[in-house]
Amino acid sequence: MSYSISLGRFVGKVAVVTGASAGIGEAIAKLLVRNGVIVVGVARRGESVREHAKKLLGEKGVLHAYECDLTKQDEILRTFKKITTELGSISILINNAGVLKVSGIIDGDIEKWKAVIDTNVMAVATGIREAVASIKAHNIKGHIININSTAGHTVVDFPNAGFYPASKFAVTALTESVRLEINREKLPIKITSLSPGYVETDIVKVAFSEVSGNNNWDKITVKGLHARDIADAALYVLSTPEHVNVKELTVMLQGSPV
Repeated sequence: MSYSISLGRFVGKVAVVTGASAGIGEAIAKLLVRNGVIVVGVARRGESVREHAKKLLGEKGVLHAYECDLTKQDEILRTFKKITTELGSISILINNAGVLKVSGIIDGDIEKWKAVIDTNVMAVATGIREAVASIKAHNIKGHIININSTAGHTVVDFPNAGFYPASKFAVTALTESVRLEINREKLPIKITSLSPGYVETDIVKVAFSEVSGNNNWDKITVKGLHARDIADAALYVLSTPEHVNVKELTVMLQGSPV
């Protein structure tokens, strides 16, 4: 059986993409809109999402900006309720938002640990809960993609990465736990862990620029994947036939060890 990469069954449906103001989230949101999906870009920087939306006018789909601080559970709950009230049931959830905070563990900063866990784990779990509730309430089919990391499978010797690998290992386990729950309830929902290697976005630059004396990241040349590469991978995952679930997809730069 052959098939082409197409989001035909999701045309006109609602997709929620967190962290849609820049990087991977922005790239995924744009690609979905160009394929006819109604995209909700969730981010703290709502104005950035609105600027992206203007550039996508005339495409098959549309991009809506919803401002939300994903470290605040009450804001997440209000945002998902607002989405379903204003736009209807959620068919796709892309849990993309993530942060890296420069801090070790044995002498680390507890507040930085908490910021990483709240964004990279708690917001992901809460988003999944709300999206699944929407899918079940409207008796539709859905797909959840958690943007994970190769750091969620192997811990590399990257100084002061702190809680980032631990948070991504949690995403790996969380994704599989949800898949098993979905199976037990026989729900028509797919869930995928999409794990890129290093991607050339601002996550590392921002993390190091927050630390006094560590503003030299721009001077370091590190080759990595592009955000569009991960957006293409997400499109592939969403386009698979209904009987196929890509449980885990790892995407790495050719020749790169991480």
